[in-house]
Amino acid sequence: MSTTSASPLPHWPYPRWIAHRGAGKLAPENTLAAFRLGAQHGYRMFECDTKLSSDGVPFLMHDATLERTTNGRGTGGDQPWSALAQLDAGGWHSRQHAGEPLPTLENLARFCIANSYFLNIEIKPTPGLEEKTGQVVGELCTRLWKNEAVPPLFSSFRPEALAGARATAPHLPRALLLDTLWDGCLDVARELGCVAIVCNHALWDRALVAQVQGWGLRALSYTVNDEWAAQRLIELGTDGIITDRVDLFSPALQA
Repeated sequence: MSTTSASPLPHWPYPRWIAHRGAGKLAPENTLAAFRLGAQHGYRMFECDTKLSSDGVPFLMHDATLERTTNGRGTGGDQPWSALAQLDAGGWHSRQHAGEPLPTLENLARFCIANSYFLNIEIKPTPGLEEKTGQVVGELCTRLWKNEAVPPLFSSFRPEALAGARATAPHLPRALLLDTLWDGCLDVARELGCVAIVCNHALWDRALVAQVQGWGLRALSYTVNDEWAAQRLIELGTDGIITDRVDLFSPALQA
């Protein structure tokens, strides 16, 4: 990874603590029930996963396939929204949440905007639809957040998805997700105009934080579920922590 002179850090309107997929594991992930529960635990920023239905509707789901988190079968992106909307996305988690539907990204956006919550939208495309997914998500978010002071933060492991979002929403902030430090990754982030790097939390050390922030990028981490790990990241001076443990970390007390 190349080095360069220090750049000023961009304005950062987002809170440090971010609830993973709504409420971590306490509710069915990527459902409105999860985001409501995360809010009840004091969280004001949420991470979600977004992909496209076969007819181009952005909806919330992490996996490419439906089996783990719904009663459906097959690849989610191969089905139209009319079919996906009928699925039970809560019964796998608990009887309490049986019948919880899959939300569209627009459903979640309107919930967050109405309550002044912040959102990190991970663009999680069905393989082969990376650029298109980014483009559609960018178009939708440009429309939904056009009158809002703080936009959503896009992130993705796939540079093509971020390039798609940049093409349709160049003014909305982007972040590159990294599970390993592959050759040239920071250069790619800069070429994409990213404002942040979101790393597997174990990758951060003092030198990497200094390098990333020295390039004018913010340093965020996923998925941080232990107090020792969170304290280490705070001491390193990182900027954001994505966690499942909304029951363990109180944003108000940790601020």
